[in-house]
Amino acid sequence: MASEPKRCGYVAIVGRPNVGKSTLLNHILGQKISITSRKPQTTRHQVLGIKTEGDHQIIFVDTPGLHRGEDKAINRYMNKAASSAIRDVDLVLFLVDRTAWTDEDQMVLEQVQRAGLPTVLVVNKVDLLEDKNVLLPHLQVLADRGEFEAIVPVSALRQRNVDVLEQEIIKHLPESAHFYPEEQITDRSQRFLAAEIVREKIMRQLGDELPYAVTVEIEEFALEGEVAHISALILVERKGQKKIIIGEKGTRLRSIGTDARKDMERLFDCKVMLRLWVKVKSGWSDDERALRSLGYDDV
Repeated sequence: MASEPKRCGYVAIVGRPNVGKSTLLNHILGQKISITSRKPQTTRHQVLGIKTEGDHQIIFVDTPGLHRGEDKAINRYMNKAASSAIRDVDLVLFLVDRTAWTDEDQMVLEQVQRAGLPTVLVVNKVDLLEDKNVLLPHLQVLADRGEFEAIVPVSALRQRNVDVLEQEIIKHLPESAHFYPEEQITDRSQRFLAAEIVREKIMRQLGDELPYAVTVEIEEFALEGEVAHISALILVERKGQKKIIIGEKGTRLRSIGTDARKDMERLFDCKVMLRLWVKVKSGWSDDERALRSLGYDDV
């Protein structure tokens, strides 16, 4: 009896900010590689996540949320990264939030329609619906907005119906040899993941106080035996932002460091010695040269 052919393909996860793209990716992979918070625009880079199971390999591209916002270089970068991800994939997962439909959702839909690629509409956060009876009529309204291969309601956070979504994805994978080793779950380096973990902890702890103009640069990542020595520089744009992140007598910065170190130790499976500094670099988020030096390619 002939074995099943190998299948492998690229899948872009797109949607407006804060609809749960990164949460969905992390739960499908079974490991966090894309940072999350309740703040919109947490994801700034395309993050490649890889899931291999038997004869199937799915290569996910998690993208920044397409949005209308300030005309800063970093905003242009994020929109460009999200738009470019749609072009070179086999399938698009278009995430929307349960019953809401916004101008930004419409903007993403138009981008997806222009690409002309097979698209699955994923309706996220359905667990938050108080009245489940509104879901079916809403799905019908969504179905009328465009041509979709399927419409799949899920709860990325509660992992409800995610297995159904995975089976739908597999249907659209082309026959192909696998591009990555079975054990690899991302193409991103440990330095990149370390920087993203620190940035996530800043966003999670500071909430509404958080300035969006914050980024993290890893200055040292050295493995000595079973210990990773990591030095991270947190860049902000104003002195007041630096004070917020450091906190009274350094308490906030220490708390950020503790939370980040714990996540790094789980991800890297080794002891981590983490050192954090905060530095003011005025205007970095609107400086294309500075953004390139910080790893924001193709600004």
